[in-house]
Amino acid sequence: MTAAVGKSRPHESARAQVAGSATYIDDVPEVRGTLHAAPVLSQVAHGMLRGVDATEALAMPGVHGIVLAADIPADKLLATFVHDEPVLALGRVEHIGQVIAIIVADTVMQARRAARKVKVDIAPLPAILSPREAHAAQSYVLPPVTVKRGDATGAMQASRHVIEGQLEVGGQEHFYLEGQVAYALPLEQGQWHIYSSTQHPGEVQHWVSHALGLENNAVTVECRRMGGGFGGKETQAGHVAVWAALAANKFKRAVKMRLDRDDDFLITGKRHPFAYDYTVGFDDTGLITALQLRMYANCGFSADLSGPVADRAIFHSDNAYFLSDVEIVSYRCKTNVQSHTAFRGFGGPQGVIAIEAILGDIARHLALDSLDVRKRNLYGIDERNVTHYQMKVEDNILEPLVSQLEATSRYRERRAAIDQWNADNPVIKRGIAITPVKFGISFTATLFNQAGALVHVYTDGSVQVNHGGTEMGQGLNTKIAQVVADELGVLFERVRSTAADTSKVPNASATAASSGTDLNGRAAQFAARNVRDNLAAFVGGLDGCGAGAVSFADGQVKTPKTTRSFDDVVKAAYANRIQLWSDGFYRTPKIHYDKVTLTGRPFYYFAYGAACSEVAIDILTGESRVLKVDILHDVGTPINPAIDIGQIEGGFVQGMGWLTTEQLVWNDKGLLTTHAPSTYKIPATGDIPAHFKVDLWHEANREDNVGGSKAVGEPPFMLAISVWEAIREAVAAGKGVQAPVVMHAPATAQNVLAALK
Repeated sequence: MTAAVGKSRPHESARAQVAGSATYIDDVPEVRGTLHAAPVLSQVAHGMLRGVDATEALAMPGVHGIVLAADIPADKLLATFVHDEPVLALGRVEHIGQVIAIIVADTVMQARRAARKVKVDIAPLPAILSPREAHAAQSYVLPPVTVKRGDATGAMQASRHVIEGQLEVGGQEHFYLEGQVAYALPLEQGQWHIYSSTQHPGEVQHWVSHALGLENNAVTVECRRMGGGFGGKETQAGHVAVWAALAANKFKRAVKMRLDRDDDFLITGKRHPFAYDYTVGFDDTGLITALQLRMYANCGFSADLSGPVADRAIFHSDNAYFLSDVEIVSYRCKTNVQSHTAFRGFGGPQGVIAIEAILGDIARHLALDSLDVRKRNLYGIDERNVTHYQMKVEDNILEPLVSQLEATSRYRERRAAIDQWNADNPVIKRGIAITPVKFGISFTATLFNQAGALVHVYTDGSVQVNHGGTEMGQGLNTKIAQVVADELGVLFERVRSTAADTSKVPNASATAASSGTDLNGRAAQFAARNVRDNLAAFVGGLDGCGAGAVSFADGQVKTPKTTRSFDDVVKAAYANRIQLWSDGFYRTPKIHYDKVTLTGRPFYYFAYGAACSEVAIDILTGESRVLKVDILHDVGTPINPAIDIGQIEGGFVQGMGWLTTEQLVWNDKGLLTTHAPSTYKIPATGDIPAHFKVDLWHEANREDNVGGSKAVGEPPFMLAISVWEAIREAVAAGKGVQAPVVMHAPATAQNVLAALK
């Protein structure tokens, strides 16, 4: 049998994307009379909204009008879980860039120019701009959360060594190639069709219907593909769709809203910046004996997804290491900046970097190799194998995986060579580090771990699959087509994936938490299996055998008696009124946890990996460069190895950007000053190391996941923490003494110089 799963198939849209014929929201043909919308933004971080004067804007050519909070037919707050965010500013503005009104005009540029002519009267109020400042003022979007195990205070007092430290880790702009965009079309009888670049069509449907005062069945949301999402279109795409729909509702015309890149930066949330205080106790070998960790999440002005993001940071503050006596307190700080949101890793990176920084500090304090300290603290197999949130680690491959990378990357040999280099070179210092990752796979909100799909077999034998996931370039549709092809025994080329559509699969979860293939792939597999079972029963009846004796492979349907083509079987089945389509539904098994105590089993399984990164820094300028990267990553049995390797490479480089060049800077007025490519630097081709090697771990998923695979979207992001730790090793060499390395992320030239001093 020529299986589709396990082969490196091209991305299903690759040819269309290269040819420029792949359709994104802004490519959808506009209906006659379509208007365009642009936002009016607050220029004040915090204040009372006293009035809006649109006189000059409304007199400009092509301008049709303005949408204010008073024009919202139903609830003036968005339909978020916490219900704390206004659709448009209500009486108070909470950050620079908050949307106060929407201008509607005949063209995009007419709307944008007019929006900048609207005069807004705001009486300024004091603004809180940092999480530590918010904590001091007890300003939170949600209450603090504490997770404890053992007696951290008592164990700390009994520890051989104790060190304290602080860390500041910046946020990150999603910088998707396709910006936020929505196109709202009013239909007959109070119905709506919304084209949205969204990771969560069901939530856009919910938000739009909630704002318009409609039932969900009146709103259909469609998304064929996104030009990138990375979490930035999980909730935040809903805002743009609601604004477009409100404008369309007021002016009874179709309305498209596409944010200007600068406005996108100012309006939308980022990866949550975090601040940390820690006290850690350890013995002479570097084994952690006690940990007290305080995490201050900068949530922005509303809760958005900050609760589950901060929860996942708690869940991943152990990373790959057993913590016997630990106390973690998480503060969800309310500040007067954009409401921060989901970003690849969803709080996991902010948890992992804390423990990795602590282990690096321990190693330098004891003058030990940092890899030895990390290996000393790894989770065990039959002991030291329960997390601080009481989940047993049952699939641990950390020690063999890390040891294999240690050998294949020649870590010890290179470490010795780097020590010699640093002794001989006074200006350019090098560093090397291996860091592992253990990342939990599932939505931490258990209810989202469900998915549905539809599989249609047409009378010519061709197959169509529709599921609740969204395609944002990560290859989800390609993998699911491979799974369906194998389930039906047809060629991969016979299966076509269609747009995510709330009228086909309802109540779908967001494509997030690395679970797109896990959930939707298994649902599609079940749907295809139902059709196959129908066909098998039919053919078994023809040939006088049980359905279990019928096999499907290579476009053929075989029984002990005869072989038929799949196409002929389908035609005969249709003529005999056999159902040729089916739905499939999947819910992740085994997961549960107490949302109050944050204990239980929030994850179905863990994905593992490790990276060895070598860097160089210039101690005179603070500049850094990544020289070599070796990765060994666990994707189970890959459904599509090429796509998985692409995700590993892309995730790593994006993580490298977060920790080296991507710095978000707010000034003392609360203005995000890095709001364009000229001031915000994502990694470019010149930043990719010449030596960049990715190997896949050889073992199938030990849990019963689709195709034996493991999730791959988010875990590789955290492998880039090896770059951060390697830079800190180089800084330590530059300091020339056994002194602490205090460096805040990202490791820009300025921050490296500050750490050296």
